[in-house]
Amino acid sequence: MKKIQALYTLFLLLGLITGAWCQAATPVPKAPAVGAKSYLLQDFHSGQSIAAKDADQPMEPASITKLMTAYVVFTEIRNGSLALSDKVRISEKAWRTQGSRMFVEVNTLVNVADLLKGVIIQSGNDATVALAEHIAGTEASFAALMNHHAKELGLTNSNFMNSTGLPDKEHYTTAHDIAIIAHALIDEFPEYYQWYSEREFTYNDITQYNRNKLLWRDESVDGVKTGHTDSAGYCLVTSAKRDGMRLISVVLGTRSEEARADATQSLLNYGFRFFETHKLYDADNKLTTARVWKGATESVDLGLDKTLYITIPRGEYKNLDAAMKLQDQIVAPVSQGQALGHVVVRLADKLVSEKDLVALQTVNEGTFWQRIVDEAMLYFE
Repeated sequence: MKKIQALYTLFLLLGLITGAWCQAATPVPKAPAVGAKSYLLQDFHSGQSIAAKDADQPMEPASITKLMTAYVVFTEIRNGSLALSDKVRISEKAWRTQGSRMFVEVNTLVNVADLLKGVIIQSGNDATVALAEHIAGTEASFAALMNHHAKELGLTNSNFMNSTGLPDKEHYTTAHDIAIIAHALIDEFPEYYQWYSEREFTYNDITQYNRNKLLWRDESVDGVKTGHTDSAGYCLVTSAKRDGMRLISVVLGTRSEEARADATQSLLNYGFRFFETHKLYDADNKLTTARVWKGATESVDLGLDKTLYITIPRGEYKNLDAAMKLQDQIVAPVSQGQALGHVVVRLADKLVSEKDLVALQTVNEGTFWQRIVDEAMLYFE
């Protein structure tokens, strides 16, 4: 009876949240065919993939690498070991690095903020190497830092050999891993992420323009990064936000600047036109209460440790079903955050999301007599 009541409670909560969403469902066509070796379109909040092709295939990322470089630099700033006002001496190695440049001069001192803008807006390899050497001593040591942070972020198929993305057969990542990096930049460093939307940057009286063409074409686009080498092709990572819904697009291995922009625009338009994202439940909010046996208290509140978002075809919100599955018998002690069941969300017969239901409080063991009484009651359960 209690389990049925818990199920009803969750359905009721879902109904209260979704009551206003009753528009007709929109037919969803196949994702557009784009000329890229690999791509991924993903919702920022839910993390759900909307469209993908070979998203877990290792690829050469070119200057998309600089997203990971920037993440490491931002982390150093957050940790207090680096400041935007710090001066960085430009080594001859940094000055001589081939490819796109910020045009810093050897042995000059440049502040971290300017170098970061040179990396983000101008894609300067010289600025990138200068930051890497300043933080880790050598670019190789900085690459080791990149791989350390990549592992912490949950990247499973990436390896970085340098800070710039210049070709190396052991330097690779995937569209899926790149989306994780982009999400982390947006989520963890919003104060610096805004630089990715800047269209130009002037240093040493030289003005260079952001190579992300969509910053001029689509006002919903606010970043992220371009990349190109002969072997990698033309690559583009983009994020856009419309009516509260944010998408991340990763396009790798197209034939031209125009092709990567067109492919990205097609994917973004498809995602925003045919899908919608909704917040179902906030983190740490009580969704139900479960009976606890042999505990100092007889019940524990259950909820989610992270806010639950879902991405579904437009107009299908009213057709969602949500239910809870709880452990048959929960016996103390119970630790806060301990998984004691699942929230399962389905659309028709398709699983949309399944998340752990966790204890929102700790429940210690009860007294000797409480445990004896509950042991007897459990016998008849």
